Amino acid sequence: MPIVLQDIVKSYGGTPVVNQVSLEVADGELFVLLGPSGSGKSTLHEALRELLFDLDPVFTREPGATWVGDSVRRAIAEQIDPVTEATLFVADHAAHLAKVVRPSLAEGRLVISDRYSDSRYAYQSVTLQGIVPDPEGWLRAMHNGWTIIPDKTFLCVLPVDNALTRLKPDSQREHFEKRETLERVQNNYLAFARNEPERFVVVDSMLPPETVAKFVADTIRTIWAEGKKKRKKGHKK
Repeated sequence: MPIVLQDIVKSYGGTPVVNQVSLEVADGELFVLLGPSGSGKSTLHEALRELLFDLDPVFTREPGATWVGDSVRRAIAEQIDPVTEATLFVADHAAHLAKVVRPSLAEGRLVISDRYSDSRYAYQSVTLQGIVPDPEGWLRAMHNGWTIIPDKTFLCVLPVDNALTRLKPDSQREHFEKRETLERVQNNYLAFARNEPERFVVVDSMLPPETVAKFVADTIRTIWAEGKKKRKKGHKK
């Protein structure tokens, strides 16, 4: 059961600063897998299904968890303008939260997502360069106030040359799967990890896939178990 606080009232110096605010703190936990295309995050996502099956996680992804994701895929295929593409990605994230993430967390579930809001900040800040001022700031501003920050984010990294060998031939790649774009995307991700070291775990994707999967699965198990103990203590109070 989630922790629910209703009709909170708080004053400071006789002046009301919070008046009848209600909120719900989810019991579940959210883990996210990130990395440039070809980094192995989708393979890792599938491996975790078997390694963590006993925890009954909710496995999800962006885009694609809702019908809005189909629109994103169509926009990518048709190489629609970058602003439309970016706003569709944001809409997909909003639908993903509403239909999958929030309900699952409220039920106390473990949620593991392949890509998330940070993907927007890393990729679309590259495709929007020169089109909108401060693309990353613009994208973050659109998410402020309603997105959910993951409990832990695993960032899969590797040399871009190696990532390219794992992708389809040049003629079949999506427009953001070019060398220069992938290099900039990975640099963006690494900058996020440096800025939020407590949330990000950088994973070397050049290690054998089974080694990476075991490390991530063990880390998730540890964090989930610690969180479960805290939730039990909180409910007893």
